[in-house]
Amino acid sequence: MNDIKDLQDKIIAFRDARDWKQYHHPKELAISIVIEASELLEQFQWAKGATKEYMEKHRMDIGEELADVLIYALNLAHTMDFDVKEIVEDKLRKSNKKYPIEKVKGSDRKYTEYD
Repeated sequence: MNDIKDLQDKIIAFRDARDWKQYHHPKELAISIVIEASELLEQFQWAKGATKEYMEKHRMDIGEELADVLIYALNLAHTMDFDVKEIVEDKLRKSNKKYPIEKVKGSDRKYTEYD
């Protein structure tokens, strides 16, 4: 079975067991993604260079915040009836055209900055 679908099923079961569906509208889920992404970013706020030692020390906290972002994102995908595999593969196809390897390899420039 699909690993992403399995995760979504677990997330929805968790939500439904607590009767939270009534609060999980697309707008609220999108807001929650941003809030949790900010909490993930906070893990790096004072990390000068994010050294290997820092990353190891904060690995669990970073993982928990990343999990929160993913949980809300998968919940939103479910709520809006998106096929996660399909939308990600579609975005990768579009990005492949937007960022052709021969023009962007090894560069961090935005796509509007290359010929």
